[in-house]
Amino acid sequence: IMVMVTRVILYRCEGIEFDAITPDEKGTTFFFKGPHLWKGYHGSAQPSNEHFKELDDIHNIGHVDAAFRMHNIDNPDKHDHIYFFLDDKVFSYYNHTLEDGYPKQIQDDFPGVPTHLDSAVECPKGECMADSVLFFKGHDVHLYDITTKTVKTKTWSHLPVCTSALRWLEHYYCFHGHNFTRFNPVSGEVNGTYPKDARNYFMGCADFGHGGGYRPRKCSEVKIDAITTDDAGKTYFFAGPIYMRLDTHRDGLHAFPITRAWKEVTNGVDAVFSYTDKIYLIKDDQVYIYKAAAHYTLIEGYPKTVKEELGVEGRVDAAFVCPDDNTVHIIQGQRILYVDLTATPRAVTQNLPLPLDGIDAALCNAKGIDLFKGPQYYHYESPMILAMGRMAPLPENITSTMMGCQD
Repeated sequence: IMVMVTRVILYRCEGIEFDAITPDEKGTTFFFKGPHLWKGYHGSAQPSNEHFKELDDIHNIGHVDAAFRMHNIDNPDKHDHIYFFLDDKVFSYYNHTLEDGYPKQIQDDFPGVPTHLDSAVECPKGECMADSVLFFKGHDVHLYDITTKTVKTKTWSHLPVCTSALRWLEHYYCFHGHNFTRFNPVSGEVNGTYPKDARNYFMGCADFGHGGGYRPRKCSEVKIDAITTDDAGKTYFFAGPIYMRLDTHRDGLHAFPITRAWKEVTNGVDAVFSYTDKIYLIKDDQVYIYKAAAHYTLIEGYPKTVKEELGVEGRVDAAFVCPDDNTVHIIQGQRILYVDLTATPRAVTQNLPLPLDGIDAALCNAKGIDLFKGPQYYHYESPMILAMGRMAPLPENITSTMMGCQD
């Protein structure tokens, strides 16, 4: 007797409703459907048990209901572990290895959380009130506090039933069908036009796409307009109509239209700097100041002219503020101007020569100052060395680890 075994091939670009989505401890995102998964945003389906070997029919785990990556920095034994849920069981993996003692009953690890879940997603303190996990079942959301092991249940009937959920770059996504809806993890509020097709955003599908068609350039072709690190440690670079977060390597580098975060800045930027939980974006003779909370909000009365706000006339090529400093350094051609941000009105306190011309962007951090020009940068140890320098240091090449470009 011949037994024919047919392997079902799944194509996520045809429009799939995922069972679960989670990143692993290295930041690679896995998408699950039945006994299959997709690793990352590109590539084809693979059997789940090639990455998580107990996820197979032999162990009666042919699929998963929900999954999330634990965020619990105070407890290194749990932090960054992946939890899978099936019926009334929970499985904990680290480094793609099932931990001793698992599977357990969900109640043993997460008391008060129901069985047969639809989805789950972690929510760190600062984005939620405390380090938490959101468990979804129907329209009910069970908010589990990791420290107190208590559950608060809310009903978010305005959200679709989330068959999977994902936290990515500090935003929260409910997946349903082949669409997703972005929501606030505290209130469940949905802002913007949703649902959107996941194939345009979370997977590389032909005939789908977003973000202005941005593709990573070769490092030798990079030209940035501005770069800054805010007080929360988020680093952004700007190029043409797009910006990219650089401090999120683990979640992947990704380009977005500038208007996604700073909707009033519609024509790119010339220079950007951060100071006292605010971000200053300069374009032509205008400066826009935004409060740098969870989401950027333009301060009332802005934009203003650069002359009115900073006491500087003429085009700004680059700007930077060093950590714990109150001076913004403004680069204009071969001059560097110092402006005291604590003074009222603000005015130029020093105007010094710069042994370089054509600087595109500048960044100051604990390691020193980097001045960017095309695909290269010049490194100075401190503002004092920059101010005293009569000769430019040797340029260094921008690398893929710095900018997410292709070496």
